[in-house]
Amino acid sequence: MALHFFIGLGALVSPLVVDPFLAEDSCVLSANWTANSSSSDLEHLRNTLAGHGSALHNTSQYPLYTEGIVITRVSYAFWIMAIINLPVPVAVLVLMFHERLVSCSKSSPPLLEKEPNISSSPARDDGQGHGGVFDCCRRNNLRGHPATFFIIHALGGAIVFITDGIIGCYAGFVYTYAVSPPLLMGHKTAGCLDSVFWASVTAGRLSFIFFSSRYTAPILLTISLAGVILVQCLLLIFYTSHVFLFIGTSVLGLSVSSVFPSILAFTEDILDYKGCATTVLVTSASTGEMALQLLVGSVINSKGSYSFLLCTTITSFISFCLFQLLLYTHRVHRNHQTGHSKLNCERRGSFG
Repeated sequence: MALHFFIGLGALVSPLVVDPFLAEDSCVLSANWTANSSSSDLEHLRNTLAGHGSALHNTSQYPLYTEGIVITRVSYAFWIMAIINLPVPVAVLVLMFHERLVSCSKSSPPLLEKEPNISSSPARDDGQGHGGVFDCCRRNNLRGHPATFFIIHALGGAIVFITDGIIGCYAGFVYTYAVSPPLLMGHKTAGCLDSVFWASVTAGRLSFIFFSSRYTAPILLTISLAGVILVQCLLLIFYTSHVFLFIGTSVLGLSVSSVFPSILAFTEDILDYKGCATTVLVTSASTGEMALQLLVGSVINSKGSYSFLLCTTITSFISFCLFQLLLYTHRVHRNHQTGHSKLNCERRGSFG
């Protein structure tokens, strides 16, 4: 949970670092720009950037000068972020030198050979612990597992696919939704929504470090997923309220923030930490954040900005249903494991 807190913290800090270097108006001052210089093409591009339904309001606020004096200093923000991230690889290199993991001569063994060879130890036979990247896909490791073992992986991956996709969609399109009809929020005000969302995600992950030590993962996941559905339904109802959009953004960030770390802990607990669970969940989360943004962006482009909330609400309902199915599969898997353990004990007793 602490690692995911710092992910949210980085996403919160980055827009705040960039904001002072953004120009309030156009990034380029016009230099003898005439109306005959591809005005029709620029007008089409302006309407495209303004989004669906831009004909309902004045699009001249989006000047598209292509030649002139560049007045933005946004490159400074990238240099600042690079300098902030520089201590990380430096610290890793220092740690590697301290642990003598960096070969100083060609005769030194490579990094992976410095560790004891544990790939053939008996502890590896049950699929627990850390091994090769594709160890979990070997036939010997897959053999003997019940069907519920694979269903749990699939359901956990599907849940984080949707919830991390919701995070990516909301962070990516809430600005577009705010500046489009019927809200028509100011650009500076709408730009704060993304920071508010990531601030609530960061605060939610920090607070769930405390809650995770007192409540079980199923309880936290039930509250989080129910909260995501509830706040998005309210956003659909009060879709014309500027104030409630900020409130809903905050609550949504708090609700969805702990789903991934909680589902990761819950799934690994069910499977008694099988290495494949982490691989499947992390891959599914990254894929969902990519795929759902592409899907929702296409729907927004064809149906309008209101479909953005409708899409995320529908996917939230799907994720909650999948979580209920995961709880049922967990119960079946636990009963199977209990029955299998009793059968082994009876066999040992009969041979004893």
